[in-house]
Amino acid sequence: MVEVERVVVFIRHGHSEWNLSDRFTGWTDIPLTEAGLAEAAAAGRQLAAAGYVFDEAHGSVLGRTRQTIEILVAAMKHPAVPLFETWRLNERHYGALQGMNKKDIFAAWGEEQSRRWWRGYVEAPPPLAADDPRHPRYDPRYEGLDPVLLPATESLADCQRRSLHYWHEVLAPRVRAGRRLLVASHGNTLRGLVMHFDGLDAEAMMHVEIPPGMPLVYRFTPDLRVIGREWLQ
Repeated sequence: MVEVERVVVFIRHGHSEWNLSDRFTGWTDIPLTEAGLAEAAAAGRQLAAAGYVFDEAHGSVLGRTRQTIEILVAAMKHPAVPLFETWRLNERHYGALQGMNKKDIFAAWGEEQSRRWWRGYVEAPPPLAADDPRHPRYDPRYEGLDPVLLPATESLADCQRRSLHYWHEVLAPRVRAGRRLLVASHGNTLRGLVMHFDGLDAEAMMHVEIPPGMPLVYRFTPDLRVIGREWLQ
């Protein structure tokens, strides 16, 4: 008897307003640009042409992933699918770097240290102060969460831990049950998942890039061993 493979499509949201100014967005809720909306629509057409169908969509609580999912599904001419949003799929929290551009960050902390923060695995940027208005404790979307869970900064390892929690506790059981999932998230969140699925070490992770608006398809056995991956272009 041939086992039916399980398929999950991951996608990073398209370009946002702060991508244009090279600013670190993190948990700041910045909308997509017209180019980002077009990227989501193009991804939807690619997925429709390849015959993909979804039972559910999962995204972060940040509006740019909701925009991506809505535009993508509409471009597929796909029936509406349930949308589940979770902070565990949010972008990595960049702490004090959030809202700054690379030029200003290099000037403040130096290029070498700055690159270790945003490309490395274990080092987190300087944290936000507890009274900083950028801290997620002041965002009503997180008022129901235990404050201990809300980061003032994160390393990639921190971001990966919370996204893998969602994978193991929520997504993986659905995949095993045969649900066809679309997961829209962010560059670093998806880097952490790719690191897990592909068995990469921290050094290899420094060179992993997740292009915006390009579907990444993973194929799993029923017991969730990876048997294939491909970018739809």
